[in-house]
Amino acid sequence: MSLMNNAKTAPLDNFDRKILEIVQQSNRETSDRIAEQIGLSPAAVQRRMKRMREQNVIQADVSVVNPQAVGLGVTIVVEVTLERERSDLLDSFKKEMISNPAVQQCFYVTGSADFILIVTAVDMDDYESFTRDVFFENHNVRNFQSNVVMNHVKKGLTVPVNLED
Repeated sequence: MSLMNNAKTAPLDNFDRKILEIVQQSNRETSDRIAEQIGLSPAAVQRRMKRMREQNVIQADVSVVNPQAVGLGVTIVVEVTLERERSDLLDSFKKEMISNPAVQQCFYVTGSADFILIVTAVDMDDYESFTRDVFFENHNVRNFQSNVVMNHVKKGLTVPVNLED
């Protein structure tokens, strides 16, 4: 499986894939330490990292914050069905979800729902306020179904990069 973002992205070789494996675990690894682990020079690692950022293979270098540590104790998976699927209404809903800080992830999907959202909230009262503001005030939302997360069995942001032998 090729990790290609667009026509301008060069295919990734095994060195790129090894770099991606390492930085997905910790983006604080230095190019010196990565170079030691994969058998390249630090300068070569830096060049490859720069290229992968420019080509949007690496989309962001971030710190993953524990929601509970900042007072967001509830996670909800929400299925949203729209009344109409006109492109302007879809774009409007997408923009609203992108700009809402409570929405951690938003997927436009096939199936019975139009969107799947991952939402964080302080508590259920906070989530109720979110639903009133975001769903009940939007006349294009036909319905939504909330699934409160009881336990984060697995959550991650890493992507398998399928190292070739």
